[in-house]
Amino acid sequence: MNGLIEFSRKLGRLFVDDGTLAIALIGWCLAAGLLLPAFAPHSVWSAPLFSLGCLLILIANVTCSAAQHKK
Repeated sequence: MNGLIEFSRKLGRLFVDDGTLAIALIGWCLAAGLLLPAFAPHSVWSAPLFSLGCLLILIANVTCSAAQHKK
C-alpha cells in the first residue's frame, strides 16, 4: 500500500511542480468561467481579462519563489 501511495505522489510531481501555482490557476479558471460570462457576456474583454489574471498569478508566484530563494 505504501508503494502505491509513493508511486501516486511521484506521478503527481511529474505533472505538477509547484502546487500553489496550480491551485491558483485552477481557482482563477473556475472563477473566470463562472464570473466573466455573468458580468461581461459576449464581451471582447473576457479573453484579455482571463489572460491578464493568469499573467498576474504567474508574476506573483515567480516573485514569491524568488524571495524565498533569496533568503
